[in-house]
Amino acid sequence: MISTKARYALRVMIDLGKHQKDNYIPLKEIAQRQEISEKYLESILKMLVSGKMLTGLRGKGGGYRLTRQPRDYIIGEIIELTDGPLAPVACLMPNATPCTRQSDCVTLPLWQKYDALVHDFFYGITLEDLINGNL
Repeated sequence: MISTKARYALRVMIDLGKHQKDNYIPLKEIAQRQEISEKYLESILKMLVSGKMLTGLRGKGGGYRLTRQPRDYIIGEIIELTDGPLAPVACLMPNATPCTRQSDCVTLPLWQKYDALVHDFFYGITLEDLINGNL
């Protein structure tokens, strides 16, 4: 299940992509437009800044802005930054300990196919696609 944090992160990234020119967008403006509490939004923005998706500037004229063009953001990377891996089962997580039942697991192909579908879906859409309504 995609968390509220990930959904809000996508909304914030779309908002910044739509409203950004060369200036920083204040947190308060984003919060008002997206109807997200400033306190909750701060934690999401902090995560996006630490993941180098956004840059922030304090003080007068400060706020947040994208670090790249919207076409250069992949939706899967935004979701995984906020929610962690999209893997449906533990054995498909990055750096998972190999499962002792892997060679006999009749459901593994099912989970692998599902994992590939989810990955390909979210990694095949850019922020620009969402901004332009191209799905």
